[in-house]
Amino acid sequence: MTFPAWVPTVVEAIYFSAAVLFIWGLKRMSSPRTARQGIVWAGVGMATAILATFFLPGMHNLGWMVGAIAVGVVLSWIIGRRVPMTAMPQMVALFNGMGGGAAAAIGALELIRFNAALLLVPDTASIQPEAWAGAAAGLSPVELVLAFVGVLIGAISFTGSLVAFAKLQGWMDRRFVFPLQRWVNLAIFVVAIVCGAIALAAGIDGHAFAWGWLTAFIVLALVFGVAMTLPIGGADMPVVISMYNAFTGLAVAFEGFVLQNEAMIIAGMVVGAAGTLLTQLMAKAMNRSLGNVLFGNFGGGGGAAQQEIAGSLKPIDANDAAVMMAYAERVAIVPGYGMAVAQAQHKIWEFAKLLIDRGVKVKFAIHPVAGRMPGHMNVLLAEAGVPYDLIEDMDDINPEFPNTDVALVIGANDVVNPVARTDKNSPIYGMPILDVSKAKNVIVIKRGRGKGFAGIENALFYADNTRMLYGDGQAAAGELVTGLKSLDG
Repeated sequence: MTFPAWVPTVVEAIYFSAAVLFIWGLKRMSSPRTARQGIVWAGVGMATAILATFFLPGMHNLGWMVGAIAVGVVLSWIIGRRVPMTAMPQMVALFNGMGGGAAAAIGALELIRFNAALLLVPDTASIQPEAWAGAAAGLSPVELVLAFVGVLIGAISFTGSLVAFAKLQGWMDRRFVFPLQRWVNLAIFVVAIVCGAIALAAGIDGHAFAWGWLTAFIVLALVFGVAMTLPIGGADMPVVISMYNAFTGLAVAFEGFVLQNEAMIIAGMVVGAAGTLLTQLMAKAMNRSLGNVLFGNFGGGGGAAQQEIAGSLKPIDANDAAVMMAYAERVAIVPGYGMAVAQAQHKIWEFAKLLIDRGVKVKFAIHPVAGRMPGHMNVLLAEAGVPYDLIEDMDDINPEFPNTDVALVIGANDVVNPVARTDKNSPIYGMPILDVSKAKNVIVIKRGRGKGFAGIENALFYADNTRMLYGDGQAAAGELVTGLKSLDG
């Protein structure tokens, strides 16, 4: 298809406009009040960039492109409508993996085309690489390097995200370890780099490389993504998902340089930068380095013997808990993944509104890594209709716990565990936590007596000021609502 000479300039202008919309949308997403608008603006930017791509010179296979977009739109619409909020982390991990896989596939295809073009040159030794490699294969040495790096990062993000999805979905053990695992993983990574380097060196020198080197490089990169994610505990999934999100963005940006596509470069860099920043924030919220997340023992129960927890579990019934909070002055509600599993956010908000009507000051306390992905609890509470001004981050709410009459914990475990401050042998020692134990009274809604997702015993449950309200989260919240209503006759 032939277009006028001015069309590429218009396409680049549209790409620039799309980039502005991406950044503006990301800016709007920084606040819960404007996040929905931000998603819409970013979506408009992506839609315009996709449409503009059809008018690039030399585009072909338009039918396949339209068909692929149609299938993707339909599937994502169906999945987006049907996936419950409890499964949102899995969906994010899965879709992020698809992005990484797509970037890796683009890079791999460009490398295949590059090598196939070089194989057509009859005597590579007699031709200066800089004179023919670019003309024959269309990739400069820099673009060739970026293609290899994009394939590596994208492949790791693809299989790593799939393993994260499988863990969150409950299809795999939360943590899989074996002797010398770190060394095995390191060997896989090093061999992958060596295979890629051999193929890359041949290509830069103007020689076609053996297909076996490229195949081994791609396969080992995929295997490393699996191997790197297998030993990571479920409690680290928020950090891992953020990291793979950054990987996907970087892979897309690198392949954008290879294809000389401005939209891919900008979108990829925005996603990569946002994912990197979020990964750093999540790691900081756990007071751990990224290396410790990837290679440490957190989420597996720890290695050293932990301190014995004194005290006993003291149950309370829903009516007594409702009375305690009805006559309190300040109540802090701390949600966790258990609330998401029980889909109890609506009942909890109904209970909170009844307390507010009685003059109780209610706030919701959110830990940065509560749930299975960053912002998980904020999304759940927003879905239930909780006003944004009632939701407090950890740093803002912690100073208020000593003056809080009752802290109601539903489904949260590791992010309220005081051993993070007291037990140096605990895997979560040093991790910033919500200071729930400092409240005058604590009520914990819990289905059973098991440990949290990190496999660590929670000292909060045994504290003198803590009472356990056993049962399904939604049912227990419903009982609290009933108990509160009964006080008003």
